[in-house]
Amino acid sequence: MDTHTLDADDVSSSRPEEETPWLTAREQRLWRAHLEVAKLLDYQLGRELQPHNLAINDYEILVVLSEAPERRMRMTDLATATLQSKSRLSHQITRMETAGLVLRQECPGDRRGLYAHLTEQGWATMQKVAPDHVRSVRAHFIDRFTPEQLDAMYEALAPVAEHLRGLRGRS
Repeated sequence: MDTHTLDADDVSSSRPEEETPWLTAREQRLWRAHLEVAKLLDYQLGRELQPHNLAINDYEILVVLSEAPERRMRMTDLATATLQSKSRLSHQITRMETAGLVLRQECPGDRRGLYAHLTEQGWATMQKVAPDHVRSVRAHFIDRFTPEQLDAMYEALAPVAEHLRGLRGRS
């Protein structure tokens, strides 16, 4: 059952019903719009990366590595930056290594640590794909808003991101 469509009559909870802060119609509308936009935008941006033989997660890794000093990061830091488990990131890096986009390198002084390093081919791919991706982000997201709405969206979302980053740091 889709928990996003449940109402108070459908849910049995360990907390009394009157303590559950059910979403109002207005709040529900915003929440569902957020979910739909996030999924549809991720789908569309991923679809537009397919001609470049990249998934959205591949592109995110290329971006993060391209912005890192020496175009490399410790695998644990890359997992944190991309919100992936170490295991999932390891599998993804293996696929990207096979494609020639990244290399794993040992960390000097840390026998267990590994770096993910952007290769020259990975850097060239990033330079080739980035303009198309930015056009897609602009067309499907940024250009949908007025400058005032962009500011309002940022002001609304920044505290949520800060809150969630704080919770993540506690785990």
